[in-house]
Amino acid sequence: VPSWSAMIIFNLSSYNPRNFILMGIPGLEQFHVWIGIPFCIIYIIAIMGNCILLYLIAVERSLHEPMFFFLSMLAMTDLILSTATVPKTLGIFWLGAREITFPGCLTQMFFLHFSFVLDSAILMAMAFDRYVAICSPLRYTTILTPKTIIKIVVVIAFRSFCIILPDVFLLTRLPFCRTRIIPHTYCEHIGVARLACADISINIWYGFCVPVMTLISDVILIAVSYTFILCAVFRLPSRDALQKALGTCGSHVCVILMFYTPAFFSILAHRFGHNVSRTFHIIFANLYTVIPPALNPIVYGVKTKQIRDKVKLLFSAKGMK
Repeated sequence: VPSWSAMIIFNLSSYNPRNFILMGIPGLEQFHVWIGIPFCIIYIIAIMGNCILLYLIAVERSLHEPMFFFLSMLAMTDLILSTATVPKTLGIFWLGAREITFPGCLTQMFFLHFSFVLDSAILMAMAFDRYVAICSPLRYTTILTPKTIIKIVVVIAFRSFCIILPDVFLLTRLPFCRTRIIPHTYCEHIGVARLACADISINIWYGFCVPVMTLISDVILIAVSYTFILCAVFRLPSRDALQKALGTCGSHVCVILMFYTPAFFSILAHRFGHNVSRTFHIIFANLYTVIPPALNPIVYGVKTKQIRDKVKLLFSAKGMK
């Protein structure tokens, strides 16, 4: 019969486990090495594309406008989103590095969810920027002053931080006395909470309702902005002005669709999609953290003339050296 002191030590050590085990993609373990190759390629594209975008916006004075400032913030957030998960995923696939400490798990979860919510807020800020630029072009520089932009950035970053930080405390209060195995490639709030041997109804309520309500409110505000934008655009007298206005918004609309369509599918499938296979959902959840960050700079590079011209200049100058 174990002594009381031994039982207390066991309970304390299992309350917050030292390590979790990330299983990768259950059922596809034999293909992990091969699955890692496209993930690595897409991740490299995401890193290079967003770094080039950030470099161009930093060095080119003609790109020092509110629209491109928000775009640079989107690029930085995308780098955080993909870097929070992909390096660890590749470690699991290629090196078998499946262990992750409890603080490491919490850190990964925080930056994953924080960058996700911040991405949504930045897209909302960019929609407001396009609304002012098209609906009130003469007042654009007086409305979106550097001081106003800094205030917007501080508010959306602080909002995202306040929304996600409670997730960390909701997990640290839970006792983990059962399995330490997470059937996923990274730590996310509900996935970790489900390993606890306690009531997780608060985790489920907060972890689902608050981020979803945040995303829905962002989508509604973006939809309202674009309703006003389209009304203003179709009242423009010349065809050239109409095409230019639609062109400046086209890249933003593509990025919005790339972000929200898989985001809502992933959230709803995770909570209600009991018929969706776990393997498919994990692969999709991984692709979602790396494909939008890889495609965003490409979409803006192709659809935004100012960036397209600067990219051509950058590479033609390098080719001439």
